[in-house]
Amino acid sequence: MNRRDALSRVALIMGGTVIGAEAFLSGCKTATKYGESLNFTPEDIAYLNEIAETIIPATSTPGAKDAKVGEFMTVIVKDCYEEKDQKAFLEGMKKLDDASQKKNSKSFMESTPEQRKALLIDLDKEATAFNKSKKPEDPSHYFSAFKQLTLWGYFTSEPGATKALRYVAVPGRYEGCIPYKKGDKAWAT
Repeated sequence: MNRRDALSRVALIMGGTVIGAEAFLSGCKTATKYGESLNFTPEDIAYLNEIAETIIPATSTPGAKDAKVGEFMTVIVKDCYEEKDQKAFLEGMKKLDDASQKKNSKSFMESTPEQRKALLIDLDKEATAFNKSKKPEDPSHYFSAFKQLTLWGYFTSEPGATKALRYVAVPGRYEGCIPYKKGDKAWAT
């Protein structure tokens, strides 16, 4: 499977296009420095970690915060996103906090885990409706970027790939047909 096939499948799973897909297809280009002036503070990373942890909380497997998804998001946005996508991402961080203020009368960081979850469920529904009706030239909903980066960062991290998914460091030969039992984890390798 090549990157285009992988990207198509990820986009199909997520129900649309992948924001920052250029990073998937071309990798991070060292010649283009998109984010030289873009700096995230430790508070920004903590905020993004809490958003990601609300999307993928710790259960019997590590959560998104254990996988340092917030830090992953900042690296991808800073090094791989084009300037317009960086701007949309930063505006999205503010919009999400504004939505929390409107719904819960407190910032996202001050909200309880239940309030955070309810807010993100509402935003996910809003993003799905928005992305279905938007024109191709319109940007995607900001929550879609947070969700996609969370899934990408988590399932490509060591905790996500080895604890949430099944992982074999040296898989050996290819077996194209393995019986699946309901409840089995997907394969990372």
